[in-house]
Amino acid sequence: MHEFYFEKLSVWQNARTLVKDMYIDTADFPSQEQFGVTSQLRRATTSIAANIAEGMSRAGNKDKLRFLNQAYSSAIEVINFLILSVDLDFLTVENYTKLRNQVEYITNQLQALSKKIRS
Repeated sequence: MHEFYFEKLSVWQNARTLVKDMYIDTADFPSQEQFGVTSQLRRATTSIAANIAEGMSRAGNKDKLRFLNQAYSSAIEVINFLILSVDLDFLTVENYTKLRNQVEYITNQLQALSKKIRS
């Protein structure tokens, strides 16, 4: 089976792991939040990985950077919802810290990849 370029990127691999962890850690959120915070966290997290994959398929650097910027913006959205999840007692501080550290690492990787593409 062919492996696409994005699959080789550690930033995409880390985003993929984050998606899995997010689904696990939000499984116990209140059922009334299924279409609220739970959905927003899962969708934004999935968007990080999807935008990396789609962006790296683009021929031009301008398009690549646009999708990487979208992935970064989704990561910031995730941080927002993680903070709210702690405020609402949906997420333990321990799980919040673990997930937030993952997201921060991914944002650093996205910035480094964007810088590499610009140069």
